[in-house]
This record gives sequence, C-alpha cells and structure tokens, in this order.
Amino acid sequence: MFLGTYEPRLDDKARLILPAKFRAELADGLVLTRGQERCLYVFSAQEFARVHEQMRAAPLSSKQARDYIRVFLSGASDEVPDKQGRITIPASLRSYAGLDRELAVIGAGSRAEIWDAASWQQYLAEKEAAFSATEDEVIPGLF
Repeated sequence: MFLGTYEPRLDDKARLILPAKFRAELADGLVLTRGQERCLYVFSAQEFARVHEQMRAAPLSSKQARDYIRVFLSGASDEVPDKQGRITIPASLRSYAGLDRELAVIGAGSRAEIWDAASWQQYLAEKEAAFSATEDEVIPGLF
C-alpha cells in the first residue's frame, strides 16, 4: 500500500528517485500514466495488470469507456527503476502533469501519484476544507 507524501526533485535527465518506502513494491517494474487532476499515476506492474483487466470488461459500445481507455493507455509508459531507485519520466507525461523540478509524490493506496509540487499544494489547500467538513458517506461503509 502506498502511503504518505514525499518531496523529491527531478534531476537534469528527468529522473525521479522513488521514495524509499515505495521501492520494494515497484522494484520489478511499474507503469506511469495520465491521472485525473493533471497528475501522473504510478502503478506496480501487478496492480496495472489488474486495472487493465477491469478496463477490458468495459463494453466496447460505450464511447465514454473507449475514450477513457484510449487516453489512459496511450500515455502509459512501463519503467523499471535502476539500482538507485530512479525512473525516467517521459517528456509527454511531464508535459501533461506540468512537472517542474520540484515534485510531490503521494501515496494513494493501490497507486502512487506524481504531482508538480505547486499544483499539489494548491489542490490540497482547495480540498482540505471540504475534506474536514464532509458529513455524508462519501465512501460506502467507511465511518
């Protein structure tokens, strides 16, 4: 499970050093892809295979499903961390997420997310108040 918030930097070769706590789960390979809110999703190879199986179950007759799958998979990049736990983030994904040198890598349970640090701080500032004020059951069965 991916938990926590980390603040690494991209090096001059567009490489990211993965947080130490994430490396074991991602050591055998990972998939980077576009996420919602202009972040990048980071899946272990095993979790990505599970997500892909769910996508395969979507009806081909659904235009919304086809569109989502195309955008999601066409931007995907499989990577294997080097011995120092670094991965290269492709230029197209860096552009999509607006990544500069300062990043935020957050744990989101079954995946990690990579954000531009300023974008993450803005998102968090906007969403924390709503999170604190939530009264309704947002996630069924939780609390």
